[in-house]
Parts: sequence; C-alpha cells; structure tokens
Amino acid sequence: MPTSFRQLMNKAHKDKKILVVPGAHDALSARIIQKVGFESYFIGGFPAVGARYGVPDIGLKGFGEISACVRDIMAACDLPVFVDGDDGYGDVKNVVHTVHSYERMGVSAILLEDQQWPKRCGHMIGKKVVPRELAVAKIKAACAERLNPETWILARTDARAVYDLDEALRRAEAFVKAGADGVFVEAPRSVKELEIVGRSFDVPQICNPLMGGHTPILSMEELGQLGFSAAVLGLDTLMHAAKAIETVLIDMKTGAFKRRNDGMEFEDYKKVVGFDAWEGVDNRFADQAKA
Repeated sequence: MPTSFRQLMNKAHKDKKILVVPGAHDALSARIIQKVGFESYFIGGFPAVGARYGVPDIGLKGFGEISACVRDIMAACDLPVFVDGDDGYGDVKNVVHTVHSYERMGVSAILLEDQQWPKRCGHMIGKKVVPRELAVAKIKAACAERLNPETWILARTDARAVYDLDEALRRAEAFVKAGADGVFVEAPRSVKELEIVGRSFDVPQICNPLMGGHTPILSMEELGQLGFSAAVLGLDTLMHAAKAIETVLIDMKTGAFKRRNDGMEFEDYKKVVGFDAWEGVDNRFADQAKA
C-alpha cells in the first residue's frame, strides 16, 4: 500500500524531524519533484492559477478550474499529494463536496482555510476571514464527512493578519477540537511568534517560509526545533521557473543568445517526460497496427 501524507506527517511529528514538501505548479515540475526523490508534494492555488491561467491568487478562478489543474498535475506524479482546498468554495456542504471530489481524484491531504471568498494568497494584504463559528463548522464537516479516514485534513487560519495572533491561536485550537489533523497559522510576523505557534499545539503543524513574505526565513532545522512538522515550499519552483523564463527571453530579445546552453539538456528532458517508456510502447505495437 502506498505511503500516505498522513503517515509522512505522523512520522515527522513523532520524530520531531521536519518534512520538506515542495510545490508543483504544473505536471512537469511534479515529475521533476518525483525524479529528485522527494516523498510528497503540494499543489497550491497561487502557483496553479498563475502557471495555468496567468492570473493572481485573488479568487478569480474557482473549484472547477483549479481542480482541473490538480487533476493534470496528479496524472504526472505518483507521490502522495497535499492540495490547497482554499475555503472549500462555499458553506459546509460545499466544503464536503470539495473534500469528496479531491478524495475521488486520489488526493492524500487537503488544506482548508478560514478566509472569506474571494480569498487571497496568505501573504497578501486585504484578507478577510469568516466568523469563527462558521470556520469551525466547515472544518468539523470536512473531517466528519471525509470518505477515507486516511485523508489528512489541515485547518489553516489567516486571522493573524485580520485580527491578531491571539485570535489565530484561538481559531487553531478550535479547529483541533473540531477534528483537524493538523493546523497552519498563516504568516506569523516574527521569530517570537513562530516560537509561540510552534509550542501551542500537540498536532502536526506546517509553516510556509515564503521569500518576500511576512514570515521570517529560518532554516529547516530551526523550524523543526520550534515545533513545526513540515515546511511547505509551495512557490519556490514557480518563482525560479518564472525567473528562468524571463531571463532567457530577455537574452533572446537583446540578440545576445548567451543563455541558450543554460537550460536542461535535451536528452535529460526526454527522460523527465518519460520518452523512453512511450518509445517502447511504439516499438512493441506500432508494427502490429500497420499489419
């Protein structure tokens, strides 16, 4: 039986050793994540809508469009996947529908947040959160109605930016009581706040150190020592890919063509996308089709 995200998180929490979870913004990045040897990966709304539709993560795309991204990415990677479920795209019944839909696709873990739609990336200004009672009800519904007890539900709160850290901690505590398997207090503003969050709960917690975001950037070892079980690096591959594309295009535009050899070798790329396997299919059956 394949390893689930729940098993990975439970082990990281028990061993007090942080799990590094890279983000995939498309199918190619997911294949490379698996090729390099990671144990799992994350699909966030920010990178998915940015890479596929070229729009910011401010609620412009809904469940149908984002789940289409998730389906395509998952088809290219066999690792247990942790997916951003946003706010569940509505009330308690919509949350359950979102969880069921992702479970049927084979998603191993789902994040649900307490933002008010249209939501925003956690490190953007202008966020709003729903009342605490509604947020708790949505988490309770998701946990009680999941189809597979192995599905890992992470409850995220963005209340730190809207109210204060105390309200964020109160919400996270209520989410744990509602059945959440892990909690995520989004965007603590200092190392002191990270310390407070890390020692506040006895369930797995994640942190998302974002370059240019609100949370201080610490090493993986430091985050683990503070009590976090996983670092979800959802945007790193997207930001590096975007920078690399811009760099080579600027080089083309200037006519210098100095960066043409900086990319992946053609033969290496063929291996990443599984060319040899498909070539094998062609070689074994193409002649029969011609007969």
